[in-house]
Amino acid sequence: MPVVTTDAESETGIPKSLSNEPPSETMEEIEHTCPQPRLTLTAPAPFADETNCQCQAPHEKLTIAQARLGTPVDRPVRVYADGIFDLFHSGHARALMQAKTLFPNSYLLVGVCSDDLTHKFKGFTVMNEAERYEALRHCRYVDEVIRNAPWTLTPEFLEKHKIDFVAHDDIPYSSAGSDDVYKHIKEAGMVPTQRTEGISTSDIITRIVRDYDVYARRNLQRGYTAKELNVSFINEKRYRFQNQVDKMKEKVKNVEERSKEFVNRVEEKSHDLIKWEEKSREFIGNFLELFGPDGAWKQMFQERSSRMLQALSPKQSPLRSWERHGDFE
Repeated sequence: MPVVTTDAESETGIPKSLSNEPPSETMEEIEHTCPQPRLTLTAPAPFADETNCQCQAPHEKLTIAQARLGTPVDRPVRVYADGIFDLFHSGHARALMQAKTLFPNSYLLVGVCSDDLTHKFKGFTVMNEAERYEALRHCRYVDEVIRNAPWTLTPEFLEKHKIDFVAHDDIPYSSAGSDDVYKHIKEAGMVPTQRTEGISTSDIITRIVRDYDVYARRNLQRGYTAKELNVSFINEKRYRFQNQVDKMKEKVKNVEERSKEFVNRVEEKSHDLIKWEEKSREFIGNFLELFGPDGAWKQMFQERSSRMLQALSPKQSPLRSWERHGDFE
């Protein structure tokens, strides 16, 4: 796609070649070959030294107004964010999401400082640089990771990676003898992002330090050795004893819960037995009324037997009756 080589802009802040007026300068037929944003997430983001961008097209600096319009159409807006990203968490991810969505067509490059720089200017990290690089590569908002990023950004670095905008929160970041290492970037027009309250690497480390005994006992239970945890012999025995005490407490708690469950079941059964006793009395009474010595069944049997005997007995003739009474003597 043609690329405009003129730096002239219209009154709207957009290069004249992108306005309705015809370009007054000659357009060079050079295609932008800058990497495009990732469209699929089936693989991690590449490292900057692996992409080896050799785009020869002029990289004209964009204004924020131009970038928000989605221009230029032949290349993405290259946004840069950097950090330590130790114990990568949701606050990091949200900041990168903001940087990625600043403009309609953004290519997010993320710089990660090395262990040497970080330990020198900030302090020791939990994760080493290789682990931190990999954490960033697997974040969905990241298009490219720059290893061993500089502690202070320079014009040469921005030009090398053809960066249009730098995204970072606007809170002063004092380090390396400076009150704010991003001051010159802010003055040049840095795009601010917002921090996520309540979550940070320092907060996570504080929780671990505060509950150190809990996590040490937890890892001892999971098979880690005292040497791996840097725990003294005495503390190891103390932690293991506490773990045994907790296990006994858990067993007692389980027995109590099972006992309560058994008692509840017995109570339910006793209610059922009481109901059955009441029903059995009623059943026995009805049975006796029907089949007892003076029950209805006996009376009904006697009545039916009497009727059957009467029905089976032969009727006597009058002559036999007179003979029995001696009328013919």
